[in-house]
Amino acid sequence: MSKATVFIISDSIGETARQVVQAAVTQFNSSTLIKTKRFSYVTENDDIDEIINEAKDQKSILAFTLINPELRSYLRLQADEAEIQYVDIMGPMMDALKEVLDVPPKLQPGLVRRLDEEYFKRIDAIEFTVKYDDRNDTAGIKKADIVLVGISRTSKTPLSIYLSYRGYKIANIPLIPEVDPPDVLFGNPNYKVIGLTISPNALNEIRQERLKALGLDLESDYASMQRINRELSYAHRIIDKIGCPVVDVTNKSVEESANLVLKLVEE
Repeated sequence: MSKATVFIISDSIGETARQVVQAAVTQFNSSTLIKTKRFSYVTENDDIDEIINEAKDQKSILAFTLINPELRSYLRLQADEAEIQYVDIMGPMMDALKEVLDVPPKLQPGLVRRLDEEYFKRIDAIEFTVKYDDRNDTAGIKKADIVLVGISRTSKTPLSIYLSYRGYKIANIPLIPEVDPPDVLFGNPNYKVIGLTISPNALNEIRQERLKALGLDLESDYASMQRINRELSYAHRIIDKIGCPVVDVTNKSVEESANLVLKLVEE
């Protein structure tokens, strides 16, 4: 039995059509009887003519995802004249949606691929942010889109994760009086550094709740006002030395703080 060729035709990469064809092929006993040939970025009638000329002399099927209605019509016309079987993968669905929604389609090729790119960019940002969470890592600081610096319980981690869901690679650096911050933070860096601060009383309440949740002594130095004031004073000195803008997270939601961070970065 001779093979049939499925010509995959698209005004973008053609991955959507390929997946549909592959799913259909798996329903038959032998995929060896089917071969595929992909034609990407087909945007002109001349491109269609070349494909038709190649397909008409063999057992073939045209499977296409073309957004332009005129190009789809031209392909169908040429395929009918050449007596070639074809499947319009996108057209009927777009026509049905247009009729039901009473809204015209955008007619922009490659939108699915752009959505995929945005998705994977977001995943990459999340993985990066988790990797460089609360670490004095020079590599992370250099590669990050935004670097957050602040003492413990100033929302560094939740803020970092929230921003990573927006597609930003975040490194957050803990400021601890007993530990020197990385030198790379200083000296007018090319990356964006944002300092986080909070009122002493608000931080005291947050740390008290943290100790309570962990079942630890509420009189611990970690939540004492003396320790908190010392840490905040140290953080302000470091932030002043860096010369970066500051976001006060006192009584702010993560979303509010994130919007302030992005506003500063965009400036």
